[in-house]
Amino acid sequence: MSGARGEIPLSRPDVTEHEIAAVTAVLRTPHLSLGPRVAAFEECVAARVGARYAVAVSSGTAALHLCVRALGIGPGDEVITTPFSFVASANCVLFEGARPVFVDIDPVTLNLDAKRVAAAITPRTKALLPVHVFGLPAPMDALLELARTHGLAVIEDACEALGAYYCGRHVGTLGDCGTFGFYPNKQITTGEGGMIVTNREDIARLAYSLRNQGRDDGMGWLSHARLGYNYRLSDINCALGIAQMERLEEILSARAKVAAWYEELLATEAPTVVRPCAPPAGSTRSWFVYVVQLPPGYTAGERDALIKHLRAQGIGCNHYFPCIHLQPFYRAEFGYGPGDFPVAEEISARSVALPFYNRLQREEVATVARAVGAWLRGHRSGA
Repeated sequence: MSGARGEIPLSRPDVTEHEIAAVTAVLRTPHLSLGPRVAAFEECVAARVGARYAVAVSSGTAALHLCVRALGIGPGDEVITTPFSFVASANCVLFEGARPVFVDIDPVTLNLDAKRVAAAITPRTKALLPVHVFGLPAPMDALLELARTHGLAVIEDACEALGAYYCGRHVGTLGDCGTFGFYPNKQITTGEGGMIVTNREDIARLAYSLRNQGRDDGMGWLSHARLGYNYRLSDINCALGIAQMERLEEILSARAKVAAWYEELLATEAPTVVRPCAPPAGSTRSWFVYVVQLPPGYTAGERDALIKHLRAQGIGCNHYFPCIHLQPFYRAEFGYGPGDFPVAEEISARSVALPFYNRLQREEVATVARAVGAWLRGHRSGA
């Protein structure tokens, strides 16, 4: 029976025989790493998003780190970003000894509030790092204008947004460089993996070297031009990625269909929950997760009670995102506390990620919507 314990996970990768065959083919060759599938995957992603260069790396976190390093950001520098994101979008700045400077979010889009950014810029600011949260494009026009005015670099964290467009351009290609992530809950997966995209040759060349222990083209295996990392992505992962990219339009369409079912069924079963907003005019969302908010006035404790209620019925769910500045490390290191970024904190306290993946069925979405509605009807209105 749909909705029985364990039957509706929070996420699930969509891997078919097409992907299995692609990976198996690589296993029959001597090229498990540093082989032809890496360049082929890079070319596939670059062509799809409209970037001159793409650099495959071991994770979205590695991609962000190399962008920070390639732009020469280091100790004493500041990078403005959002507190409402996965922790890697701030950690990547700390990896190079710089400091992430948080700016609160827009309460509707949940993206960085461009109107607040100017006040956070100081002589130490070197870059802006917007995150396209949950696959919704950030307000890039305003952010790019601020970057031009103040001479700042722009790193786009598009790890959740493959397939999203901002004013006709694929996200990740509007700033100096952008990143995608391919963890199993993303639009496509390589198991683990990420990609840097850029139109700047200097960034691309440096990223190619940094991901491969600091080697430059033509150098011997034991020669190293600079301090680098083992951030390589194997041919096995890249073969999976190519096969997934060949199905990308099918995947994006399937995810949009699931999101539409949620919109329809939650409107009937749980009309008071706050559903994801529509993208801005001229832009498109790429559905990464489906996150709703309990009505204004509900508390984090009540949100947690809903999560417990859903999990007891075998429905995967989670709070999403906990604010970065309230993570234990950031509180201990920088002295952040509740109230520092009230919009992000209030949204975070009421947010719940519901089951979302390509092959989720309408009847399963209906089960989730009914469960959310039943819980809400048994509690106060939040008014």
